[in-house]
Amino acid sequence: MDKVSSDCPYPGCFFCVMKEGNPSKRRASILKFFRELPSQDDDGQVLPISGLWNTAMAHPNDQEFIDLGIFECMAALIWKGLKNRRWLAHDQNIYIPYYAAHIIGSYTMNMEEFADSAVHAGVIPPLVELLRGRLTWVEQRVAVRALGHLATYSSTFPALASHGEILELSIQLAMSSLEIVYSHFYQYFDRRLSYHCDLLTRGMGGVEMESRKAEEWASQLQCWSLQLINCFAFKPEFLSTICKPEFLIKLPGMWGGLVNENSPAGIGLLRTICHHKLGRGPVASCTGIIEALCNIARSSDDWQYMAIDCLLWLLQDPSTCHKVIDKAVPALVDLAEISALGDHKKLGDTVVSVLQECIQSQGNGRNSLSNRTKEQIEELLNSRQRLKWEKSMPKEDLHIKQAAALVVKLEGNSLFSSGNISGAASKYSEALALCPMRSKKERVVLYSNRAQCYLLLQQPLFAISDATRALCLHNPLNRHAKSLWRRAQAYDMLGLAKESLLDAILFINECSQSNDPDLSLRQNKVPDYAERLVKKQMRAAWLFREAAIKHGGVHCEGDAGDIYGRETDDSEWETASESDIGNDGRDEMGDDDDDDSEWKNEDERKDKYDKPSIKEP
Repeated sequence: MDKVSSDCPYPGCFFCVMKEGNPSKRRASILKFFRELPSQDDDGQVLPISGLWNTAMAHPNDQEFIDLGIFECMAALIWKGLKNRRWLAHDQNIYIPYYAAHIIGSYTMNMEEFADSAVHAGVIPPLVELLRGRLTWVEQRVAVRALGHLATYSSTFPALASHGEILELSIQLAMSSLEIVYSHFYQYFDRRLSYHCDLLTRGMGGVEMESRKAEEWASQLQCWSLQLINCFAFKPEFLSTICKPEFLIKLPGMWGGLVNENSPAGIGLLRTICHHKLGRGPVASCTGIIEALCNIARSSDDWQYMAIDCLLWLLQDPSTCHKVIDKAVPALVDLAEISALGDHKKLGDTVVSVLQECIQSQGNGRNSLSNRTKEQIEELLNSRQRLKWEKSMPKEDLHIKQAAALVVKLEGNSLFSSGNISGAASKYSEALALCPMRSKKERVVLYSNRAQCYLLLQQPLFAISDATRALCLHNPLNRHAKSLWRRAQAYDMLGLAKESLLDAILFINECSQSNDPDLSLRQNKVPDYAERLVKKQMRAAWLFREAAIKHGGVHCEGDAGDIYGRETDDSEWETASESDIGNDGRDEMGDDDDDDSEWKNEDERKDKYDKPSIKEP
């Protein structure tokens, strides 16, 4: 390649080529550069490759380099790194396969025609070798990213599917990725490869930042593997490979941790599997998945609707309904008051309709419903019938029912304040039976109060049920602070760290926006009791926890090691003192445009009940 700038000492310098003013000469020079680069052994090759990486990240839809052979060049460089270890170890060439795979992924993430060009250029075989682990987990990460982009397009998926090992490799990587990153990088900070550290932090951080970025990249490695598998799961012919019990049972736990920003991860894949009849059978037969789906369905995260979809599809399928109904019904009954969840309109009505069909289609023998399941569905249907009746009632009669419910609620407050928790719970149940169904604000308070009673009675399952019902009735959905906190405590009692953590974080978020003096953050400080619970659950739900236990703990300096790697005793964390039942009524009751409420706000502040600490089981 001819030298373009007389000031540049390097003939054929890529950066000088990019400054060429003549378009024809520029294109010819870039074309020549891409053709010749893989065969050259000069020092400094990583510099133009890193420049191309920056360009691909900034302008992934620019076609110029695609037409000039960038994909052929990147594929050849990956092959060179795989086959010529002496070249790979020379200068800074160790970085080149990573950059090359990343460039392929960036240029194929948006444009199907670019993906077609990449496949025709032969990028799949070298990416598969990186996916296989021929180099390190860092290259596996960008390889699975690039292959995942290619798998999303109908025109390029068949080329991936023809490489049968891609699906198997992705499944193995999804299951082992966290352990690989932990044992190969995170665990021993003094054994970390320097180029891994440079890529993770761009030279801007020390051990602590390396560790935090490694956790983020490990999450991406797992989530991107699941996304690639998800592309295969849309095709029924691949479900037999995917639906192995040892893989399915792990999917609900593959959530990507708190560093996962937007991937549906394991629950997204489960939803795709459950959408197919061939996938529903293995899911319904896999012990533990339905319980996990119920927990996710009750959660307040962005993927709640995916778990609800899975449960509804399993119930609507006659071949799986009888296997899951007894476990799924309690969760779905709790969710029946959801009006809308994202794009899912009238979701609660859908839940009721599906459960009603289950009652109507019940048979004898193995397909019959248990008595408890029947009772729960019938109670739900009766509540819907009650709502219809109330719509035709005179307003005066509704006001009488509201007033009666308020009186009973205040009796419950009094019993709670005196320490009669069981009696208070009974009174709140009585008040719920009286309270009009359309009086959503008041019912939120009653369910939340009763959830607190169940907490103190050491009945966490009932507390979760009532807190979930309160959150479903609340407007906006899933944002009633006290119910989030009570459910976080109940999940903690059951050892469900991830669920407890997410609710505790949402509770803190709600406190930061609350006008309630009992909940608002004073001087922007997180309450000590909430901070302790969050720290405890972050340790228990830490992305690398299983790997750390398997490999003997964390040998890493810095905050990450201190917080997550070592066990400390926070089992005596105190419960929130904000659960004053009298205050719930004072804070929550008032006129609601949707329900003609005329409850009075004249409750006096009740003395708080001195609750015992809820300890780990």
